[in-house]
Amino acid sequence: MSGRLIGKVALITGAARGVGLATARLMAREGAQVVLTDINAEQGKEIANSIGNNSLFIEHDVTKEADWSAVINHIEAKFGQLNILLNNAAILQLGDIKEETLAGWQRVHMVNSDSVFLRIHYALPLMEKSGGGSIINMSSSSAVFGMPHFAAYGASKAAIRGLSQSVAVYCSQTKNNVRCNTLHPDSIMTPMVMEISAQAGDRSLADPDRAKAYVCRPEDVANSVLFLASDESKHINGAAIALDGGATVTPPYI
Repeated sequence: MSGRLIGKVALITGAARGVGLATARLMAREGAQVVLTDINAEQGKEIANSIGNNSLFIEHDVTKEADWSAVINHIEAKFGQLNILLNNAAILQLGDIKEETLAGWQRVHMVNSDSVFLRIHYALPLMEKSGGGSIINMSSSSAVFGMPHFAAYGASKAAIRGLSQSVAVYCSQTKNNVRCNTLHPDSIMTPMVMEISAQAGDRSLADPDRAKAYVCRPEDVANSVLFLASDESKHINGAAIALDGGATVTPPYI
């Protein structure tokens, strides 16, 4: 352990699996007190127990405003500070512009983007009281280029990028010592991506050997989150960092 996060308290949403799980384990190894939240209480508690004494699990629906107030109050009462916020909880839903329903569209945006507003809105005052910190918002490569079969998902992730830039400038102008950045991974090999891939009839992501060469692992994303959470990235604010092996800059004719 190099102790890059010693003395810091981190809040990670969607921490029961995938990127959230990998990041929680990594941050704990680096010395942070990690607060894990998820709607999957059973799995979340198991993970917190496996991490050890420097972890806390809170059952939490990110779309419910009252839950956010309770979570932040709990963190302040127990730790007295909040230094890192990873907004990771999200859902992935198939549907092009003709197939998607308004109800489906609204559900995706409620979980993926509306809740990010709530997360920052309620966490930022405590982060300011703590002397500053780092907000890391999980966006996607789908926020950068069109993915026709994920109309709602892509739009929700693009909204996160726009909000993050607004928050970054706000923090810079108010000199509150808080930074806000987005990560834009492509095809992370998480349970959510594998499930939706199988639903779409493409089971290639479920094959570890085939996927190894071109699919990002949760641990790869966690390493980037760790950098943005640490003081090593203290001059990075408002950045949109691609984790896609060059996919978003590769012309279609190459």
